[in-house]
Amino acid sequence: MPTAREALLDAALRALGDRPWHTVRMVDVAALAGVSRQTLYNEFGAKGGLATALLRQAADRYLTGVDRALAAPAPERPAAVARWTV
Repeated sequence: MPTAREALLDAALRALGDRPWHTVRMVDVAALAGVSRQTLYNEFGAKGGLATALLRQAADRYLTGVDRALAAPAPERPAAVARWTV
């Protein structure tokens, strides 16, 4: 079972799939995650904190993929990283 934080990040990504960030409301993210607004604000502080967490999550996922690509044999590493990036 995902933590409240994970559920909120997933909900925010789902909301972003439907509309632009400036129209995403915190109350809608909380409802999608099935938690209270207070839980959302306790976890991220404000909408900017949620945005920062989403960006960090995306960067972490990207860098994890780069690390995997760098495990390729030496001559193939640049191409592996390029494929992952694309």
